[in-house]
Amino acid sequence: MTIDLGASLRRIKPEKHQVRLSLRPPQELVAAADIAGVGRAALLADTNVYIHSAAGTLPAAVEVLLDRGLLFHCTVCIGELTTGVANSDPTRPSWAAVRDYYLDLIEHFPSTRLLTPDDDIWAEAGLIAGTLARAQGYQRHQRKECLNDALIFLTAAKAGLPVLTSNRDEFDLIQQVASRGTFIHY
Repeated sequence: MTIDLGASLRRIKPEKHQVRLSLRPPQELVAAADIAGVGRAALLADTNVYIHSAAGTLPAAVEVLLDRGLLFHCTVCIGELTTGVANSDPTRPSWAAVRDYYLDLIEHFPSTRLLTPDDDIWAEAGLIAGTLARAQGYQRHQRKECLNDALIFLTAAKAGLPVLTSNRDEFDLIQQVASRGTFIHY
């Protein structure tokens, strides 16, 4: 596969983002509570959706979206979840239960609803992460988090899906640089 970096540069335009971006007011963005009763929607879950679900801390509106919606999954989220499992202290009494929970969860992701970033998405996500790192003054760890979020956002956008996330601020900035995608926050 050939990567069309020129097309990605034309879409992202890193040279146009010279100043720090401002977050938009929450009311200008789509919230889960705004659409929870509107019908069945296809969504791509961000990593935090799985974590909040495991903790039993999902808001009611998000529960409704997940119950009524068609949920897609991203391999980037699987990487983030498995990093968290392996990074947890295996000597803690709760470790085996956490490991088993995520093992069962991930094994039940239907392969027909598992999305993986392609080469062009990787290149474009890198441009987004680099642009935001420079414009927002991100530290090293923030660049890596932004890269993962951009991968998730663009993978969803390519599939025509919004991302369901609690990371409103991060996805707001990503969407301002890559306007072709959407997200729903909670």
